[in-house]
Amino acid sequence: MPSIFFGTNAWAAPWLGLIGTLFIIVVGLLWLDRQRRRAQANQEPYGTNLKNEPETAEDIRLPHPLIAILVNNAGIQYTAPVESFPVEKWDAIIAINLSSVFHTSRAALPGMQARHWGRIINIASVHGLVASKEKAAYVAAKHGVVGLTKVIALENAQSPITCNAICPGWVLTPLVQQQIDKRIAAGEDAETARLALLSEKQPAQAFVTPEQLGALVLFLCGEGGAQVRGAAWNMDGGWLAQ
Repeated sequence: MPSIFFGTNAWAAPWLGLIGTLFIIVVGLLWLDRQRRRAQANQEPYGTNLKNEPETAEDIRLPHPLIAILVNNAGIQYTAPVESFPVEKWDAIIAINLSSVFHTSRAALPGMQARHWGRIINIASVHGLVASKEKAAYVAAKHGVVGLTKVIALENAQSPITCNAICPGWVLTPLVQQQIDKRIAAGEDAETARLALLSEKQPAQAFVTPEQLGALVLFLCGEGGAQVRGAAWNMDGGWLAQ
């Protein structure tokens, strides 16, 4: 699957421009096309292939050699038992969900070290902390993201560069909507399907919102987050409290 990154003062709010250049790594050519049409003066969409390390590194370094903030938010999913999990799906999920975090961080860190400031924020998942059946590749990748986050944090612990992971529960993304759609196809109405899915894991019975994630990203980028290092911050509607 081709993947994209979106750059410069985007996503959470325009005031992120006060901090510096922000890159957000996401997946989807349709998303890229929409952003190109909607981009404001301080937003620049770019395309790359996160499965290809040299291409990813080059695409990140060329337009903005000194990235201040990197948000890794790319993710794909496939569900099946381990014994029937397609190898090509495993490889693709590990490449997009885990290896791309290594490649983008590796490309961005020298610039952060040169400017003596930086933030790497990896959008992992509650599945980086606990497991669910039939999600072997996704769970393995997100656990890997949490581990990589800790390593990067430790390697830069005596500098103003921090690295943290956010571990959301269910956000109403296309990946989660697919699970709701399966229930609807099995005969449930939309609201029943939504509540049934949330009730399985998320006691609040409410989805995490992109705005809530953005607010936590902003905190981690600011002075209040300066000594938050290597954290796996769950935002999961009570999922892990059970």
